[in-house]
Amino acid sequence: MGNSASQGSRTLPDGPATTDSGANKDRPDGVRPLLRVQGLSKSFAGTKALDSVGFEVNPGEVVSVVGQNGSGKSTLVKVLAGIHTPDPGAEIEHQDIRFIHQDLGLVPGLSTIENLDIARPLGRRGFRPAKAREERQAAEKMIRRFGGDFDVTEPIAAIAAAERTIVAIARAMSDWSPTGNVLVLDEPTAALGAAEADLLFDAVRRVAAEGAGVVFISHHLDEVLGLSDRVVALRDGKLVADVPADEVDHDRLVALIAGSELAEFRMEHADERGRLTLQARGLVTDVLRGVDLDLHEGEIVGVCGLLGSGREHVAGALFGAIDRHAGSVTVAERALKAGDPARSIRHGLAYVPADRLRQGAVMTMTATENLTLPWLRPLRSGLGRLNRAAERGETRAWTDRVALRPPQPDRPLGLFSGGNQQKVVMAKWLRMAPAVLLLDEPTQGVDVAAKAAIHELIAEARAAGTSVLVSSTDTGEILDLCDRVLILREGKVSAELGRHELSEVRLISESIGLPATSAPSDPLD
Repeated sequence: MGNSASQGSRTLPDGPATTDSGANKDRPDGVRPLLRVQGLSKSFAGTKALDSVGFEVNPGEVVSVVGQNGSGKSTLVKVLAGIHTPDPGAEIEHQDIRFIHQDLGLVPGLSTIENLDIARPLGRRGFRPAKAREERQAAEKMIRRFGGDFDVTEPIAAIAAAERTIVAIARAMSDWSPTGNVLVLDEPTAALGAAEADLLFDAVRRVAAEGAGVVFISHHLDEVLGLSDRVVALRDGKLVADVPADEVDHDRLVALIAGSELAEFRMEHADERGRLTLQARGLVTDVLRGVDLDLHEGEIVGVCGLLGSGREHVAGALFGAIDRHAGSVTVAERALKAGDPARSIRHGLAYVPADRLRQGAVMTMTATENLTLPWLRPLRSGLGRLNRAAERGETRAWTDRVALRPPQPDRPLGLFSGGNQQKVVMAKWLRMAPAVLLLDEPTQGVDVAAKAAIHELIAEARAAGTSVLVSSTDTGEILDLCDRVLILREGKVSAELGRHELSEVRLISESIGLPATSAPSDPLD
């Protein structure tokens, strides 16, 4: 290694990083890194997705990798997993690496026991059936190791998201000693609330305490700062920083990721409500148990709650994407039929679901096709044929407005980063000037710059008179955007908070059912 091995941290805003890691200073003599990456580059069709990246992970250390969508994080994970072959000249030294991806890779219809058995070698038992009691006890022991305490015979689909993540960790580490090995977690908290994420972090800390190295990839910077020993920042495929976590704060991380300070987003809130645009009464789904809500013109209403509270059903039930068994929804005094999204669209509703890949867009279609798909009528000629020139013009206007990167709308949407995919999903609905915009986790899995851009789009829609509903597990997002917030618990609205009652402490305490204090500890202006 070169002379820079003595440095404790590196911040390299101009050009690629050297290959010596900032981890070297604190590594005891004689301790070898569990993962060492040096000079890693990866090119696709002449474009470098990674450019001379280098870092190390030591025993017992949690190293977070941060960066905007398109910075190279996903490519790095795929190279480490052997999905992509690096360019010649790269050096990657590691022990056994296990991966937990954002989708977890579990089988929803199988139990925890069965999902754990998938990863377990047959060993001496061969094809002889295992004893049910022994299997259950083994599964319970594995999940307790990572702080889990739930019924291992229940189908994966029936347990909480944080519990599924613990199953994925337990499966990844089945018949695997963490000592001397590496666990890679790619956006593991994307669909978790604060309480569920804390359970996951406890499990990660247990893994590190047992001697493993951990690579943690996340867009949630508060999580990064609270969990990490070191932070590695990527920008445009290059390593721009490798620093101890206690040497950076939230604003410094944002600047490293974005390359500059982001302009502060501040929503303008009005004290007066506009006219009533949407009214729901007695909504009942498989989870909701009689939910009432009103949306007014130019108002942003938030919906919060722990996973399983019903929060994740509200937007879809209003739109008709989730079956409602009882209750009514009216828009401008016109009733919306249950389970009829097409009618909802005709009456001015737009819906951005949480699952962008499966429900929000068609990844094999181009950005242009996704953008124009919901509303082709103004792009057709008198004979009903699609006017390609009009389509290109409309696409250009909207891709410029949302700052699509790269500005290549003829590319399949699946080739864009998550943040740019979400910009297209937002744009396809905003071009219809909806009366009501229903958003479920609108910035899930996007970087800080894309999040700021999406918040600006929401603010513009609100200023144009659109009624906006934001269902989110991101309390910061709720606090930034919303005029009112509904808290759901056990399928019902348990509290409604006005703007001047909002605080992070109040949102969390109401969500978990703690008694409300007489005043929030950090009320908003």
